[in-house]
Amino acid sequence: MSDVILFRVEEGMARLTLNRPARLNAFNAELAHAWRDVTQEATSRPEVKAILIDAVGPAFCAGGDVIDMSTTMGSGADITALAEVINAGIRSLTESSVPVVAAAHGTTAGGGLGILLSSDYAVVGSRSRLGSLYANIGLTPDLSVSAQLARAVGQRRALQLVLQDRLLTADEAVEWGLVAESVSGSDAADEADAVRARAEEVARFWLAGAADAYGQAKRLVRSQPERTFVEQLSEEARSIGASLETPEAQARIAAFAASAARAGR
Repeated sequence: MSDVILFRVEEGMARLTLNRPARLNAFNAELAHAWRDVTQEATSRPEVKAILIDAVGPAFCAGGDVIDMSTTMGSGADITALAEVINAGIRSLTESSVPVVAAAHGTTAGGGLGILLSSDYAVVGSRSRLGSLYANIGLTPDLSVSAQLARAVGQRRALQLVLQDRLLTADEAVEWGLVAESVSGSDAADEADAVRARAEEVARFWLAGAADAYGQAKRLVRSQPERTFVEQLSEEARSIGASLETPEAQARIAAFAASAARAGR
C-alpha cells in the first residue's frame, strides 16, 4: 500500500491512517486511489470486525488538495473521476457490516466532512473545528457530504453549513449530532493522542462484545433508506432470527439466562 495512507490489522481491528500531514491530509490522486484500495481490503477481510480511521499531523482531513487540483487536473471531468474513486471507498465503509470509528482531531473540512460521515461513530478534540467551506473556492459538496450531512444533523442545519463559511466547534458538533463525543488534551498534540486513544477504546469495545451483532446493527441502520417501513420490519425480523442461531448469540443468551436464574434464587 502507498505510504500516503497507512494500513494495518491487529486483533480484529483495521486502522486506516491518512498520512499527508504537510497538506492537512487533503486528497490528491495518490491518496484517493490508496483510500479506495485500503477501504476495500479492510471491509473484505473476514477477520476485521472494527475499523478505525485516524490521521497524522495537525488535522484530520482538509478535503481535496486544492493546490494539486489547480496544477495537475486538466478539467472538471478529471475532478469528477477522482471523486468517484474516493466515493468507492466511502461506499465500501458505509455499505459494509463492519462498524467504523473516526478519530478526527484538529480541522475537518470540505470532503473531509464526507470521510468523517462515512464513520459510524466519531470522536473529536475540544480544539477541533468542522465545516463545509466548499463555496469559499467556488465548488459544491462532494464525497457524500450532500448525501449524508442532512441525515446526520437535519436539513436546516446542513444548509447552515453548506451556505456559510462556518466552522463548528467541537461542542457544537456534539450538540448537533455530527460527532459522538469530544475529548481534551493539554495541548494540540496531546489532544490528538487522546482522540486516537478514545477512538481505539470504542473499537475495542465492539471487538470485546458481540462484534458481529454490532456489525449487523450498523448494517440495518445504514441500509434502511433502501427499504420501505414494512420492508425494514421484515429485514429486522430476518436479521434477529439469523443472529439467534449464531454460536456467539447462543453463548451470550445462555450466560444471561444462567445469571438471571442465580439472581432469582
